[in-house]
Amino acid sequence: MTGLDALYSLSFVLLVIFLTYTLLIVVPFVRRRPGARADTSAFSWHAFIPCRDEAAVIERTIRRMRERFPEMHLWVIDDASTDGTGAILDRAAAGDPFVHPVVRRLPDARRGKGDALNAAYACLGAWLDDEADANRTIVMVVDADGDLDDDALHHVAGADGFADPSVGAVQVAVRMSNRDDRAPLSGRGGMAQRWARYLIRMQDIEFRTTIAAMQTLRMRTVSVGLGGNGQFARLSALRAASLDAGTPWGNALLEDYEIGIRIMMAGYRTTYVHDTSVSQEALPTARRLLTQRTRWCQGGMQCARYLPSIYSSHSFTNAGALEAGYFLVLPYLQLLGIVVWPSVAVALIVTGALAPGGLLAWAVASAWVVPLWVATGILPFFLWPMIYARQERRRNPLAVLGWGIGYWLYMYQTYVCVVRACGRMIAGRTTWTKTRRNAETGRLLLAVES
Repeated sequence: MTGLDALYSLSFVLLVIFLTYTLLIVVPFVRRRPGARADTSAFSWHAFIPCRDEAAVIERTIRRMRERFPEMHLWVIDDASTDGTGAILDRAAAGDPFVHPVVRRLPDARRGKGDALNAAYACLGAWLDDEADANRTIVMVVDADGDLDDDALHHVAGADGFADPSVGAVQVAVRMSNRDDRAPLSGRGGMAQRWARYLIRMQDIEFRTTIAAMQTLRMRTVSVGLGGNGQFARLSALRAASLDAGTPWGNALLEDYEIGIRIMMAGYRTTYVHDTSVSQEALPTARRLLTQRTRWCQGGMQCARYLPSIYSSHSFTNAGALEAGYFLVLPYLQLLGIVVWPSVAVALIVTGALAPGGLLAWAVASAWVVPLWVATGILPFFLWPMIYARQERRRNPLAVLGWGIGYWLYMYQTYVCVVRACGRMIAGRTTWTKTRRNAETGRLLLAVES
């Protein structure tokens, strides 16, 4: 086998892996059926809300959570904020015994989201009395801008959730709260607004279809991953996940997926509920989006260290171990693809240039490459906007076509992020970088312009 044959074979293997995984996640997702709701009174509910300079959004979030879920205790973590977040928490807690500020100060603070959540976990443990039932104590993690659906607890308590005693954690669907905002960037012109609307819509499509479909497959393989927003866990599962390290959450930049691995390795199941959701802000600028996704990608690469434990664990199904392995190895496959796909393109061009019979004859003979590229490299990304349009009852074919092209191009950001994440790994940079809220950036922009 020549080097060129090996290159083509490797590209074929990567293509088959991609198309097979796409098929595996599409089919269960389009066939899924709604889940059942249940009464929430059998459980006690606690929400951990990490805050690092969240004055722009946290007051509204506390008020909304207390109005919708009066039975839920809010453990709001002030991670050494400098923007007035602490004063907001003090005011909220002064007249409400269900609001519990968790105050962290330097040098122990600002060490990542996992450390902040562990601080709230310690405070909750100290606050609970000895008679508290850890199996019926549910801890939720919600972002400082998180907007949880009114019916979320009923779905989480249902048959697909904590009504099953083997379930240790539940992840609900995620959507973008500003998906229909016509002017997401304060003080910007028309082109910037259109670009921002495009990025926001693509993120909503991604979470409502591609990521949701991955989670639906994981329901079958028993390997559902937890997210940083809308994550629920039994206190007993968190305690079991703490046995080795002493705390449930780890220090990976993808601490949400890491805690899911720990809970599964402790013998609990994790499940996914698509019938309810938590909303969060989509990012309207490419720079902030790439910063966020680079952190996620690096966190996934850090979690690859769990692969030996996953494959040796009796708690994972064989299918679950394979699915988790694919997810954790995916960044490295993308790095390989960055080398392979351009090399294949160059090899085809060089082969054609050196072939006898003229360039036109080569172009005619190689015309099959174009429909193959469209069918395998573009159409799989078109599937998701089509499914999204059906979910959202959008019937404008031109809009769906635009979303399809846009989503195909949007997904190339993953290659940029994986290169950046790899560079950070090589340089030993593991600091957790907070993504600024849209309200914060809007105020900064207005201050600069004034």
